[in-house]
Amino acid sequence: MRLAFRQRILLTLICLGAVPTAVAIFGWAFTVRSTTPAAGALRAMEDVGASGRVLIESLDSTRLTPIERRALADHADKLNSALGRFQRVDAFGRYYYAGLGLVVLLAGAAFLYASVRVGGHLSRQLSRPIEELIGWTTHIRRQEALPPDRPRRGAPEFEALRTALREMATALEQARAREIEAERLRAFRETARRVAHEMRNPLTPIRLAVAQLSRSAEPAQRDAIEVLVSESGRLEQLAREFTEFGRLPEGPAAQVDLLELLAELARTSVPPTMQVSLALDPALPTLLGHYDPLRRAFGNIIRNAVEACEARGRLELAARTEDGAVRIEIGDHGPGVPPELADRLFDPYVTGKSGGTGLGLALAKQTIEMHQGTIAVQPTPGGGATFVVRVRGL
Repeated sequence: MRLAFRQRILLTLICLGAVPTAVAIFGWAFTVRSTTPAAGALRAMEDVGASGRVLIESLDSTRLTPIERRALADHADKLNSALGRFQRVDAFGRYYYAGLGLVVLLAGAAFLYASVRVGGHLSRQLSRPIEELIGWTTHIRRQEALPPDRPRRGAPEFEALRTALREMATALEQARAREIEAERLRAFRETARRVAHEMRNPLTPIRLAVAQLSRSAEPAQRDAIEVLVSESGRLEQLAREFTEFGRLPEGPAAQVDLLELLAELARTSVPPTMQVSLALDPALPTLLGHYDPLRRAFGNIIRNAVEACEARGRLELAARTEDGAVRIEIGDHGPGVPPELADRLFDPYVTGKSGGTGLGLALAKQTIEMHQGTIAVQPTPGGGATFVVRVRGL
């Protein structure tokens, strides 16, 4: 049976603490045993004392001179004193080493207990973050949201790893969303290209037939012919927009003077019934890109603003550099963006106008993103909508 990761860490830490302790205790015991006075030495000393007493008692003290008797008595006292001291030292050594052994054993047990507790704590500190991060990888693989962030105690390296995983999950989610959006736009472009092709095929003979009828039409037929001319022209414009949406910019990129481009669009695309307020930075840098797609994109945004205001009121157009990019604002004072369209305003075929194709803003977004830019809409102070474009160029 395979042990869990936490259990393996715990056993490893316990072994790291217990094995050195056991080796130290056994080494100390062996050293004490080798240095403790042996019982045989004590018996030998007692035998020497006994033989000394026998020797002293066997002597005939009556024949000894007073000096010899004093020397013999002194020797006997010293022998008895040395034997007594040796016995006391031996007894003290036995109790001392026994007590010291008990203390060492207790200290070893305490150290072993502490190593188990510390090992358990460290195993939790190591295993929990790793198991948590393994669970996070499962969430990322299943494209699920990561658990909410909350304060944690532990090594800062694990917190850095959590942050890196969150950033990676966010980057993967954004890349996945961009890929889905790109695939959706490719599908829209392919559909638009096919629709434009199918619309252009019958439009040409229809326009020719209407032109022929208009030359020989009677006055009573003029209204019907005008309707045919108007609607066929509308269909042709719709086919043109479908074609533009399905076509990517062609040819090499060139320097585009945004200052001149925006000033020209403000002069030619805004009807005289509207007032135009220009705030263009004269030091606006040129942009490396494709002129015609950019002109169509900004023209669509301005036309959308004009139609939203019904060609009345004031249009505000501003451009300046910001953080190394060009920021362009096109604001109107119309009714603003309906709440139900706020999140889908730049999607193809989404429009809030009767008769609109829903391709103008989608085409603008496609062109701006191809120039590494972004487009967003925000409310205009006092009412209306302001389109904010940030572009860096190719």
